[in-house]
Amino acid sequence: MSPRHPRTTIKGTTQGTSKGATKGSDGAAKVIVLVADVAAGILALWILMDLLDANRSNDLVQVVHDAARWLAGWSHDLFTFDERWARVVAGYGLAAVVYAVVGHLVAGRLRRY
Repeated sequence: MSPRHPRTTIKGTTQGTSKGATKGSDGAAKVIVLVADVAAGILALWILMDLLDANRSNDLVQVVHDAARWLAGWSHDLFTFDERWARVVAGYGLAAVVYAVVGHLVAGRLRRY
């Protein structure tokens, strides 16, 4: 066994995690990152639409708003700033950051195992 490579193969097998387990956890990590990024993207899109005063009777705007409100149900009225735009940015922005950070941390942790 080489001291530079602690997971040197013995008769063609690696010590430690199997290659199949690494592939599975890597695939799961990719899915988690994708879901977290889509959630954060929907929230960011809603913030942008709200700041630009998008037409709320438009179907696309309604779908994005409904999805964002569901995703940020725990944070959209968390702050009580006087300015409406500040409440939207803080409430929905916090949810977007939490989804992105937690999703990437969980995926990174999964990739290690």
